[in-house]
Amino acid sequence: MTVFARSDTSLLGRWWWTVDRWTLAAIGTLIVFGVIMAFAASPAVAKHYQYDYLYFARRQLVFIPIALALLLSVSLLSPRGVLRAALICLTIFSFLVLMTFIFGSETKGAQRWLPLGPFSIQPSEFLKPAFAVVAAWLFSSARAKTLPHANAASTILFGLITTMLLLQPDIGMTAVISAVWGLQFFLAGLSLYWAALLFLGGFAGLVVAYLTLPHVSSRINQFFDRSSGDSYQVDRSLEAFMNGGWFGVGPGEGTVKEVLPDAHSDFVFAVAGEEFGLFLCLIIVALFSFIVLRGFARVLQETDLFILLATSGLLIQFGLQAVINMGSTLRLIPTKGMTLPFVSYGGSSLVAMGLCMGFLLALTRKRIDPRVLK
Repeated sequence: MTVFARSDTSLLGRWWWTVDRWTLAAIGTLIVFGVIMAFAASPAVAKHYQYDYLYFARRQLVFIPIALALLLSVSLLSPRGVLRAALICLTIFSFLVLMTFIFGSETKGAQRWLPLGPFSIQPSEFLKPAFAVVAAWLFSSARAKTLPHANAASTILFGLITTMLLLQPDIGMTAVISAVWGLQFFLAGLSLYWAALLFLGGFAGLVVAYLTLPHVSSRINQFFDRSSGDSYQVDRSLEAFMNGGWFGVGPGEGTVKEVLPDAHSDFVFAVAGEEFGLFLCLIIVALFSFIVLRGFARVLQETDLFILLATSGLLIQFGLQAVINMGSTLRLIPTKGMTLPFVSYGGSSLVAMGLCMGFLLALTRKRIDPRVLK
């Protein structure tokens, strides 16, 4: 028995029969894993920082209902409503990113956080999904010739956002936003010549970051030569996977969380590998893969360029962030402090990912009228 009858024409009834319930279920499963990992990984970290035993777990439980409420409410929007919400978010959080340079607190050499009472917010997390949607609108408007100089506007906006992120500095988020924007531009019809120039420009930017930012050069050097620097966290992460085997040492029995200061966030995948084993890790990988592949399968049926570009950008962002986190943990790429969506601890990341997936669910809903933005 379903909650809503097919004849139900209410807002929630139409939402239930048009939203992708399989993707919604996969997201819900990841959130459940996130709750489990918050209780498994965070107590040892809280003890290390001399906080209450469940300090981080309780804080994560505060943000989960907020993220779910945002995800579900945003998924009710029409494509035009998604665009309006993205424009509002981009404006507000761009301003807040600027405020981090004045009122922000510095953590690990980067100024990305704004204090908000007992909590803090990382505004740049919310720029990622908002900019993906706005860039998609500008590229589609340029293709349809409905907005003069839309491609130039998108390029200027991209330059402004990446400049703010580089000044924080946040190389990882800059790389993700750059990859999403470049791929959206290519899907919108960018010639191979200009695409090659963009790729070379991105590579040149990486070289400049390597030459000018010590923490970037250190991490790249450590990746290619483990003796060139401190690889303690990555070494402990790999040991955790080896200790875990197929089915893990058991919930709460792992030791890697006792020695990794970021076990609840950047290295939560290592804790999952040690305590629950390779089997659970493969399930987590399968869930991320399912969400991305199902999203692309649904959007391939779309005829509206805005929806195609926006959905592609959101999916690339979601999948790329997961790949960076898991790849860093497994030493497949240089280490980068980036959360595993819905699984790692982090209020800003969790709520921003709720916004991202809300946009995705709204844009991939079934529609009868192909003129979705009219």
